Amino acid sequence: MLRLFSRVLASMQTQSNLKLAHNLCSACPGFAVKTRMEPKLYQPPAEVRGMTSLDKEAFSQTITVPALRVPTGVLNKVVKSLKKSTIQRPGVPRVVQDQEESSDFRLVLLDPIRVSTPKSFSEAEAEALRSFDVAEELLDYELSLTYDNLKSEEVLQAVLPQGQDVTSSFSRVGHIAHMNLRDHQLPYRNLIGQVIMDKNPGVTCVVNKTNIIDTTYRNFKMEVLAGEENMVAKVRENGVTYEFDFSRVYWNPRLSTEHQRVVQLVKRGDSVFDVFAGVGPFAVPAARSGADVFANDLNPESYKWLQHNCKLNKVDSKVKTFNLDGRAFIQETVKQELPALLKKKISVHVVMNLPALALEFLDAFRGLLHQEPHCDDNLPTVHCYGFSKEDSPDKDMVERASRSLGFPLEQRCSVHFVRNVAPNKDMLCVSFTIPKEVLFSSEYQQTESSEEPAPKRQKCEETTDSP
Repeated sequence: MLRLFSRVLASMQTQSNLKLAHNLCSACPGFAVKTRMEPKLYQPPAEVRGMTSLDKEAFSQTITVPALRVPTGVLNKVVKSLKKSTIQRPGVPRVVQDQEESSDFRLVLLDPIRVSTPKSFSEAEAEALRSFDVAEELLDYELSLTYDNLKSEEVLQAVLPQGQDVTSSFSRVGHIAHMNLRDHQLPYRNLIGQVIMDKNPGVTCVVNKTNIIDTTYRNFKMEVLAGEENMVAKVRENGVTYEFDFSRVYWNPRLSTEHQRVVQLVKRGDSVFDVFAGVGPFAVPAARSGADVFANDLNPESYKWLQHNCKLNKVDSKVKTFNLDGRAFIQETVKQELPALLKKKISVHVVMNLPALALEFLDAFRGLLHQEPHCDDNLPTVHCYGFSKEDSPDKDMVERASRSLGFPLEQRCSVHFVRNVAPNKDMLCVSFTIPKEVLFSSEYQQTESSEEPAPKRQKCEETTDSP
């Protein structure tokens, strides 16, 4: 219960058939009124229901909206005063030509949901109209709405079967919109993709995840729903530019805040070992902050784009890149570099962002070094990520980390909630200083278990030419 409580916290076409309603309301003498709209501004034609191939013309519709006739001399002031009551619709102007095409007047279109009679105006709005000598007389304006004037949710709600979930949400990765459609939405996937691309400027490719993350390299298998098949994306996160082939590496735009949180813990002169570096969302900004970085990833594509991004952001001299299994990286690279860093009293951070497996790699630190330093003030700090479905996810993370490490971490670590990734499934980060009893223990032997699939021979080099 406590856990649940903590989580739940172009244009328009106008037709100027303007009709002045002369019928006067008995309660409002002098004002023209008329029964105008149902609760929704746009009522989709019934024939679009079940459409699987997008026919934009089928969504066209003419509706009646209220309008005010305003002298051009006070037009801007009136529009500003009525900004909460004017019509708000993609591609629809709030001001149109007067019915008589007089240069002295314009028509201000109003939202029929908010304004049905002159009494619908707030006191402040009514006072403003009086001060500008604008007659509170509502005119009926016939407005042609087309597909271009509709929001993506409106189109999809009109098309998909009634009673089924409608999704218009997606993750934006550069020019790519990444969706995760449910089974009942798949028959409409190409239409959904086209709508998302039409309604979101800059999106030129829409993809759908067709399977879970690839077990080897954490990249999604995807189907192109609409647009070009160019998967090389360029994104900017926390002031850093990244480029990569989205179809062949792992990238999650929802982790931007977490990347920034951890990088802010790193100070100039620190050293960072990024065990599962991906294309560099921890490694590159850490190097930009002045740290010396050792970045590793098993996926050859991630390794290639990691090098590319180091060069792109001019930190290639601060980052050494590796294409190793995570366990091999710890037991070879970390083991080799760590003694000198500890001797120099350099602060060391180890980032392990592979939430499905990272906790199982903690045993690689058992007995990693053999000679204890003169003091343990600067033992490495580990930031290890994991998923939990337990009712007490913090406790679950600490217990699993303790088991893998072979040492109790209760009262010796902190757990940070990162995000909810699915119903009853959280992503968290456990941070702790590696106990000297673990790091220098002679009781432990290096283990070969919990390897990432297809471990590779060591390949270490400074970043090279961009791909």
